[in-house]
Order: sequence, then structure tokens, then C-alpha cells
Amino acid sequence: MWRCLARSLLREGRRLSCPSGLSVVLVRRPSWQKPAQRSLSSLPDVHELFAMPLLQRFLERQQQSEHCSRPRPQLTALIRLLTAKEQELRDTERLAREDENEDLRKLAEMEVVSCCKEIAELKRQVVLLLIPSEEIDESDLILEVSAGVGGQEAMLFTAEMFDMYEHYAAYKNWSFEILEYMSSDIGGLRHASASIGGLEAYRRMKFEGGVHRVQRVPKTEKQGRIHTSTMTVAVLPQPTEINLTVNPKDLRIETKRASGAGGQHVNTTDSAVRIVHIPTVLTRYILIGYINSPDSVKFSETGTKGRSEKIRTYNFPQDRVTDHRITRSVYHIERFLLGEELLDELIQALREYADYETLMEVISESNPTRLS
Repeated sequence: MWRCLARSLLREGRRLSCPSGLSVVLVRRPSWQKPAQRSLSSLPDVHELFAMPLLQRFLERQQQSEHCSRPRPQLTALIRLLTAKEQELRDTERLAREDENEDLRKLAEMEVVSCCKEIAELKRQVVLLLIPSEEIDESDLILEVSAGVGGQEAMLFTAEMFDMYEHYAAYKNWSFEILEYMSSDIGGLRHASASIGGLEAYRRMKFEGGVHRVQRVPKTEKQGRIHTSTMTVAVLPQPTEINLTVNPKDLRIETKRASGAGGQHVNTTDSAVRIVHIPTVLTRYILIGYINSPDSVKFSETGTKGRSEKIRTYNFPQDRVTDHRITRSVYHIERFLLGEELLDELIQALREYADYETLMEVISESNPTRLS
């Protein structure tokens, strides 16, 4: 709201004007942090997680409410059910080993298999309860792609990536509405944005935000040399709109000019806008450079678009896609760019790593000794 109003004021050259009504849009920033690099083989499965002393102590404290700072009845009930089922498994295994009746032993062996499946499912449910859910994960999203370093080749790659995400939305049965599309002269894409909505859309797509690097021989290359280019992806949760009417008389709007020594624009050019809501004394300062640079609001997610900031590399000579956050490589780039199962599997792997890191943080914060 403030940026749009300030931009309008500067464009019209007016200092004290305001539209009759204002619509406020609140956007919560994504809270997901990139998971620490960890080899695939080191990520434990659910049974290995439950064998960790740190998690065992945590679960024991949950069952003893007097030693638990924040009792969680649902989790406690699930842990007790798991404990009872594990005891049942031990008793059944002993029966399968020691009973002299062959028919009873076979029945016990079948029961052991059934118990193991139930225990695995209970453990999975415990893990899901331990990982805090975020309301923002249920949001739809705005996807923005922009060409980075590499000129026309970067724009061509950006167009391919945008197509990949459109196909992925269709693969997941999500809606995909193009909001903006700025193409280049040779069929590339300078910048584009789309609204994506559907089940778990933001929960999965949030892992795509960042710098994507491509290494290949461009179509524009005459000598056959491999070039490295980049493009950026920004994934923002769909803003929640709140209808709010602000009385223009309650706003004080002023433009500011630079002061100090030197510079041809000092004291001559409006460089900022200050908007004050008089009843609440809520104040917003907006720099003109910030207003005129839409990419700056996504800087924390996309960085400077440099090659060294990449989260993923698409190496065409080696037919390989590598995600540097989890050091995982996927082969068959052309299939990956179709936006179907290969992309979905990589996003799922990123989600599992993020969940694991979150789980370790929850357990560590609840453990006074912080020992693993």
C-alpha cells in the first residue's frame, strides 16, 4: 500500500494528496531456512531416529508431564500407544521363537509383520506431531522468475524454467495463472510471474526460491564453448487481503530530499517519502530507489543473482541436475525440465531434509543437556 501510494505521489509531483480509500495487503515472509548440507546416506530413517538417545530422552520426558514444560496430550497418548505396541511385538517375537506348536509359531510370525507395520506408522505419526506446522504452508503463492547473469542465454533458460513450473503445476493439479510475461527478442524470458494455487502448493514450491545456474553450450554460441548463466526464482505466499478504509485526513504525507555535502542531486531531488498515520503515529519511510526496484523486495531470497549463490546447477554436458543444499544429483535433464516426477522427487527430498532439521531443533531445544 505504502509503496504504491508513494510511487503515485512522486509520479504526479504532488506532496499532500491521497486516494479516498486504501487497500492494505499483508504478506508474511517465508520462514523456511535452507537445510544444512548433509549427504543423502546420513539422513536417518524413522527407526534410526527413534534409536537416537536424544529423541528417546525427549519422548520419556513427554510421558512424564511433571518433567515437561509444555505437555502435549495428543503426543503423549501416541507415545504410550507406541510403547504398548513395541511391548506387544517383543512378546509376539518370543512366542514365535519358543512356542512348540508350529501353527501357533506361523500365526505369531504373521503377527510380528503386522506389528512392525503398525509401529512404523505410529513412529511416523509421532514425527509429524513433533514437526511444527506453519499456517503459511497452506497458502497459495506468487511465483516470479527473472533472468540473471548470462544475457540472452540466461533469458532462454528462464523461459525453460517458467515452462517447467507451469508443467509441474499441471502435474500436481494446481491452478496456474500468468500475471506478467516479459519476453526477449529471441524467445527468451526477461521476467515473468504467475499465481499458483492448490493443495500444498506453497509447502512444496517454497524450496524452489533462489539462484538456479545452467552450464551448457548456448544456441547463440558459434565456437561450441560451455557458458554458465543464472536465473532467479522467488516464491512468495499469496498475500492475505484485508479490506481497510483509511481516512485521507488521518494521513500526513511528506517527501524528503537528500542533505549533506556533494552530489548534483543534493537538496534538489525528492529521494524519499514519509507517510504518517496520525491517530496511531504509525510511520513508514520509503526510499525512491526502493520504490523503483521491484526486485529489491525479494533480495533476501534471490540474492544478487550471481553464479556463486546458486542453490541448484543444471549441467547439460553431464546430463545432471545437482541441488547444492542437500548435495543430491538427478540425471536426465530433459526429463527433469518436463516438471513431472523427477522434479517432484527432488522437492520431496528437500522437504524431508527441512523436516529433519526442524525435528532436530525441536528436540535439542527441549533437552536441557543438549547431548545427542
